[in-house]
Order: sequence, then C-alpha cells, then structure tokens
Amino acid sequence: MNILIVYAHPEPQSLNGAMYRTAIEHLTKLGHQVKTTDLYAMQFDPVSDRKNFATVSNPDYFKQQAEELYANEHNGFSAEIAAEQEKVEWCNLMIFQFPLWWFALPAILKGWVDRVFAMGRFYNNGRIYDNGVFKGKKAMLSLTTGGPEKNYNKDLYGEMESILKPIHRGIFEFTGWTVLRPQVVYAVERQSVEELAGELEMWKDRLEGVFEEV
Repeated sequence: MNILIVYAHPEPQSLNGAMYRTAIEHLTKLGHQVKTTDLYAMQFDPVSDRKNFATVSNPDYFKQQAEELYANEHNGFSAEIAAEQEKVEWCNLMIFQFPLWWFALPAILKGWVDRVFAMGRFYNNGRIYDNGVFKGKKAMLSLTTGGPEKNYNKDLYGEMESILKPIHRGIFEFTGWTVLRPQVVYAVERQSVEELAGELEMWKDRLEGVFEEV
C-alpha cells in the first residue's frame, strides 16, 4: 500500500521524531511504499496567499477558493503545492504525526492543510463527506500530549474525541477519508525512557495491522 506521513515537530530527537522514523522504517519493512512530508525540515511556509498559485484569476481581489478553482482548471498551483497535492492523491493511507499544541494542530501543519487541500481538487460542491474525493482512503492522527490522559475529560481539558473532531470531521471526513482511531501518547515529558520505548513498540504493533482497521 501507499502511505504518506506528514510530520510536524521541530525537534528530531523528540518522541514525535522517533514515531515518525519508526513508522517509515517499519512500514517499509512490511513492504509498503512510504512518502513523507517533514514540514520543519522543508521550512514549509504555513501562510496561505497568492504564492499558492502560478496563475491569477482576479488580480484585484484575492479570494482563495476562486483562485483554487481557477488553478485547478489551468494547472496553476505552485510547484511546491502541486507536489504535496500529488503525494496526498497517491497515498492509500495518510498519517499526521504531531504534538497537540493548544488543543489543536501545530500552525505549520494547519497551514499545510490550508494551502494543499484546495477547492476543486480535494473538494467541491457535492463532493464532500460520503461523496468526497478521497472516499475509500484512510487517514489517521498520531499525536503526543503534555497532559496526562486523566485530564482529558469533559470537566477539565475536554474529551480527546471532541478535541480532535475539527480535524477528523472538518478535514478528513469532509474530503472523504475514512478516519481511523488516533494513536495518542499522553504526558510524554512524564514518561521514563523505558516507557517511551514501550510506546514505540505499541506503535509498531498498531502499524502491523493498520490496513485491516475500519
């Protein structure tokens, strides 16, 4: 199978970095084809504006969706964005690897979505949810937190399912992906070296059967 891993963490020696490398190595060992997007290594610019495009529909007023529709019809996405779009279209499974910052995606990863998930190419009127462009493909979040699992309840931080819903429902399901259960490692800074090594082993075990998950 074809797998794209989109990785957003500034420190390669972090657990996120280790999970990213583990996924690449283990999935490749299992015979899958793996492509990656390492956003910090690429120094990816998360700001979405006219640089997304090599074409111009309206030079006097910038409306991103209108420019996306025009670019889609005229092969007008910038080389950087087109390359990312092609990777997303190529994969059968897409994994986001990131730390949960302020109960959301890191800005660099949210900006990647803002720039890459273009109207006309990844969604359009009538081509959303059950009729989405990526129907039949799977997507998964793999993330770490600073807080312990017990804090993620409705009376304190909020339940993890609710925190991740804007990503699961508003990004993945909106464009047709089947969303798999997230891989969450809680309270990373409070775990021992041995415990973190165990998390990596559990991650490898999960990846063994990821394509059988529904």
